[in-house]
Amino acid sequence: MAKVILTEIGEGVREATISYWHFEEGDRIEEGEDLVEIATDKSTQNIPAPCSGVLTEVFFEEGDIIEVGEVLANIEEEEISFEEEE
Repeated sequence: MAKVILTEIGEGVREATISYWHFEEGDRIEEGEDLVEIATDKSTQNIPAPCSGVLTEVFFEEGDIIEVGEVLANIEEEEISFEEEE
């Protein structure tokens, strides 16, 4: 399980507002895809998915204020299996 955490987003910025979730719980996402858009008093930016998998839990709704270090969501990572050629 991978946790999506709000990391440092700018010097002196300690909180942001969830603007828009690009995916819903249960959706499959690819590493690097825009997952959630956040806004601060200085900028608006997207947070990418840290891994590929299924978005299993979203802890905040659009309009919620979040602080740096909080867990925004969980992603159930996909296990990669390689089939042997015969």
